[in-house]
Amino acid sequence: MASYDFTETLNAIKPFVPPNLQRPRVGIICGSGLSGLAGSLRDSVTVDYKDIPGFAKSTVPGHKSSLAFGFMGSGNGVPVVAMLGRFHPYEGHLLSSVVYPVRVMARMGVKHVFITNAAGALNPALDVGTIVVVQDHIALPNLTGLNPLLGPQSIDPERVYPRFLPLSDAYSRSLRKLVFHAANALSLPSNTLGEGTYAWVSGPTYETPAEGRFLRAAGADVVGMSTVPEVVVAKEEGMEVLVLSLVTNKVVVLEGYKSVREEVEAEVSGKPIPAVVNETVSHEEVLAIGSLKGDVMKMLVEKVVDLL
Repeated sequence: MASYDFTETLNAIKPFVPPNLQRPRVGIICGSGLSGLAGSLRDSVTVDYKDIPGFAKSTVPGHKSSLAFGFMGSGNGVPVVAMLGRFHPYEGHLLSSVVYPVRVMARMGVKHVFITNAAGALNPALDVGTIVVVQDHIALPNLTGLNPLLGPQSIDPERVYPRFLPLSDAYSRSLRKLVFHAANALSLPSNTLGEGTYAWVSGPTYETPAEGRFLRAAGADVVGMSTVPEVVVAKEEGMEVLVLSLVTNKVVVLEGYKSVREEVEAEVSGKPIPAVVNETVSHEEVLAIGSLKGDVMKMLVEKVVDLL
């Protein structure tokens, strides 16, 4: 369990940020290849994670390591803080370090947290490039011993937290409605958005076909290696949560096993059958789709902020 010193962290950030941006209302966590969301910020300033006590370093390609502060939306705008790069347990970070920036956002005054991620589609109806408005999650790590709320409740002596946190309303319905209102206002095609359940897996390996079938059968529409720890802690801190998952690839889910025995027997009999080509996914294609669809995500988030 990492130690928390929120006062030290906030005092370190303060000299970098002008007074009118020190109480952001919205916090944004940018997923793989989606740090371009910061391009919507006006009068922006950035603070490197290395200058912030308690913050780790993001080591994943497509993630930067800085906080960006600025205004978003029309008129005078809404003060926003954005994480340009998140932390994952698979990098070796403690879960308490993964979620520490969310707790810091809460102490800055953030009321709404928008979390974005790149995800693989389990639901065959979801095309690559679809932005899924997440309504629920399945978190196998949470259920099997990798929950960010495990341990003594000594996070902040000035706050009282529930020992047993309900998550049935973790994903704000009002914020989800705003996303669809925003898409309508922007005249985006109807297939731009989808709705679904996000499955959190620890990574860093992509799922095997059997694991993909398992998660699909459990009711998951998309799968990824992040987000849920931040959702859980944001809910614990009393913030409203919105999650947008950009489908960057289709999860390899084989519909039927192609028998190796049958393939060999066919070869031996002189009547070979077409060889099976193994499909794979890569982080490079995740980043490519993130870059391609980043502007749409940016427009949506900016419009939702405008509608708050």
